[in-house]
Amino acid sequence: QKRESCAACASSSRRSCRSSSDTQIRTEMELTELKLAVLDDYQGTAKDLGDWGQLAPGTDVEFFHDHVADEAALVNRLKDFDMVMGMRERTPFTRSILTQLPKLKLLMTTGLRNASFDIEAATELGIPVCGAPGSGEGPTELTWGLIISMLRHIHEEDQRSRDGSWGTTVGVGLKGKTLGLIGLGHIGSLVARVGSAFDMNIIAWSQNMTAEQAAGCDATLVDKETLFKEADIVSVHLVLSDRSRGLVGAAELALMKPTAYLVNISRGPIVDEKALIDVLERKAIAGAALDTFDIEPLPLSHPLFKTPNTLICPHLGYVTEESYRAFYSGIIENVRAFTSGEPVRVINSDVLTSNRFRGYE
Repeated sequence: QKRESCAACASSSRRSCRSSSDTQIRTEMELTELKLAVLDDYQGTAKDLGDWGQLAPGTDVEFFHDHVADEAALVNRLKDFDMVMGMRERTPFTRSILTQLPKLKLLMTTGLRNASFDIEAATELGIPVCGAPGSGEGPTELTWGLIISMLRHIHEEDQRSRDGSWGTTVGVGLKGKTLGLIGLGHIGSLVARVGSAFDMNIIAWSQNMTAEQAAGCDATLVDKETLFKEADIVSVHLVLSDRSRGLVGAAELALMKPTAYLVNISRGPIVDEKALIDVLERKAIAGAALDTFDIEPLPLSHPLFKTPNTLICPHLGYVTEESYRAFYSGIIENVRAFTSGEPVRVINSDVLTSNRFRGYE
């Protein structure tokens, strides 16, 4: 890729809003080496799964494999970068952090929304936030991987077989069991479809769900209390919001049968973590399979690592080769579009017409 010329900038849809001094500043930006930070590359695959050679020769890309939770350390790491890519919600970007990164011109997230980014603060500071879509149905696949592994004790039997104990558990089948789905959006509806293939009874609830929507997924709409009382497996498929935060609390968990299981691949704070730990420690429910947590990475000292009948995954729902390739392809497209003066997939599009827009400062 070659950096776009001033003539290309002048032909953009926003050319009428730019002064000659803006064009001069734009020229200086394009001729200056830009630094891009790719964060939380836990598996060390970003360099190979993205075609970073498509970026201009002057673009310096640095990959970080470790996670930095400390605010001061994160700011120190990123203070000299013009562009930053966050992997989903692994690293939050709060107002406090953003105000300490005066060089930051472009903030990107994998996925098309990010609840851990302070979009309002980014807009006020003139920082565009761009998303990148994924690919495939990783979260749905992982949901069923967790359910089957938990009910059939696959992960336990693997370890025990390696330790010399052959055949120590009795699993639970799926046919005829009741699957309770909290949410029937894209992922929830696909989970329902698989449940139907296993000849399960599907019940569902969410705050705005209609009977027609549930019926369209071969599910029966019930109230929240009924779902928790009757389900053999409760699976959460909601977006984290003020309404969904803490939605599964002590009262809901107390309704579950002692033979029932909870699955959460959505977002940790939807389930009251302390209440869940309590019921697991008391063995008031049969178990829980979790892919998301209040704090990630989950500290080794966390009680969930010690609770019985708990299957822990390190937020793997979207972690597939296909999804990663799509993410990085989108990020590369975002950078190219931004440096050519035509940002794409801008979550806070109002920033583009703001006099604080950093892209042209």
